[in-house]
Amino acid sequence: MKIQQVADQIRFPRMTTEELREAFLVQEIFKAGEIQTVYVDLDRAIVGSAVPTNHPLILETDDMLRASYFTERRELGILNIGAPGIVRINDHAYEMATLDGLYIGRGNKHISFLSGNPANPAEFYLLSYPAHASYPTTYIPSASLQRACIGSPETANQREIHRMIHTEGPASCQLVMGFTRMASGSVWNTMPPHTHMRRSEIYLYFGLPTDERVIHLMGPSHETRHMVVANKQAVISPGWSIHAGVGTRNYTFCWSMGGENKAYADMDPIAIAELL
Repeated sequence: MKIQQVADQIRFPRMTTEELREAFLVQEIFKAGEIQTVYVDLDRAIVGSAVPTNHPLILETDDMLRASYFTERRELGILNIGAPGIVRINDHAYEMATLDGLYIGRGNKHISFLSGNPANPAEFYLLSYPAHASYPTTYIPSASLQRACIGSPETANQREIHRMIHTEGPASCQLVMGFTRMASGSVWNTMPPHTHMRRSEIYLYFGLPTDERVIHLMGPSHETRHMVVANKQAVISPGWSIHAGVGTRNYTFCWSMGGENKAYADMDPIAIAELL
């Protein structure tokens, strides 16, 4: 398990492009035939993936966790961004199609991943936070998700928000999770921007061709910076930072949050004219 330490708001204005990417961008997440995990010191989040090919992959604990198994003190959200696959939790198997989700509560000892077709594997995106209580494991099919259409073609930000784990859906300790699909011709996400000091957020960008990019904007409203993000890379957003972006074409991104408030609308909006 790699450890990634995020810089604070004081150091942020003086950071080089390389330093920004090292602190806030998770560059390599998905690797065929492996489970990848990154421990982020901000809110103790774990970002990762499981891409099973010729054999099942077992989610093991790590010395960093000081736990006998991965979810001994943690909850876990999963989004399948690849081909169909299966997640086994103890003695139960969940078949997951593309863009299906799964919430796994604290206290599940045995978690493993399989692909329906090893030549075209599932790609399970993993996001985990500490949990103080145990909530039921819940399968979340894509067709059942709560959806909201916002934005417009005129502002190039027409998009559909899909909520997976939220206050009106599967119960969780602190994890909130879903994904947003940009309409054809729309490229701006989360604009006008916002912050929320009560929780951090992580964006996983996907659905981009290999030669396309998203220009992700971050930082306080009065001192923003940008990072160029490729397909299947994740950006870590502290509570003091905006998190918005513009793509060279439309795309999808998974958003996930952890902190003291799970209310989706708990945001501090910032007017576009205030950005510097």
